[in-house]
Amino acid sequence: MACIFGVCAYKYRHIMNPPNKSSLLQQIAAIATMEPGTLSPYTFKERSGACGPYYKLQHWQDGKNHTRYVTAQELPAVQAAVAGYARYRQLTGQYAGLVVEETRQNIAGLKKSKSPRKSSSPRMKKSKT
Repeated sequence: MACIFGVCAYKYRHIMNPPNKSSLLQQIAAIATMEPGTLSPYTFKERSGACGPYYKLQHWQDGKNHTRYVTAQELPAVQAAVAGYARYRQLTGQYAGLVVEETRQNIAGLKKSKSPRKSSSPRMKKSKT
């Protein structure tokens, strides 16, 4: 089994010890910086590569694509913020999955606990006339 960037250890740890809602909320609260979007390198055709590399951060908001140009000085902080947002999305997806599962179990429990109502008076057979 090949492990890339510790992914197999992550999966193994969560199979043996699945996360609960409170631990997920603690992990979400520990995320210090977040920035939605995709960070991409780009170049100017009319400039030499010695001036770059250049980066842009793109994200969709209110139906529009927004682009922010990132300086080399800002790059490490923006990379960390984009990774923080990706982690936030992953954790909130897991949290939502747990809540949905609990909701379904509660609804299924309600169905099983309800028994058909019994009438207090005996049923009278209809006469055939």
